Amino acid sequence: MAFGGFDNHGGSAPMADINTTPLVDVMLVLLVIFILTAPLLTHSIKLDLPAAAAPATDEKPETITVSVDGQNHIFWNNEPVADIDALAARLQGESGKQPQPELHLRADKESRYQTIAEVMSAAQRAGLTKIGFITDPNAQK
Repeated sequence: MAFGGFDNHGGSAPMADINTTPLVDVMLVLLVIFILTAPLLTHSIKLDLPAAAAPATDEKPETITVSVDGQNHIFWNNEPVADIDALAARLQGESGKQPQPELHLRADKESRYQTIAEVMSAAQRAGLTKIGFITDPNAQK
């Protein structure tokens, strides 16, 4: 009794033919998918876009550093400021410059949040939009 042979006349060699039917099925499915999607890829809208050339600006905006120490004293570029109203007046004067300066806010960890919030509120009322917080990444906890 012989198993799985096609008259190989007593030889016990395995069948070495590759079944290509699954390969052909997959290729036909892919062909149908590509036929259906190809027209969608070539559809485009003709637009006449304007051309403009602008040189890159190397000008960096001015940086203003406002610091709040542990006793809630406010400093403008390391110079003491009398109070929050004096700071607001200085911020108002700086907000009209073009390009608008960047405000870097530094605060001691012992300072009150209320003072920091007042500084941020004064900057917002003055119209400054670029506010960054400066921290010390190497500080010990």
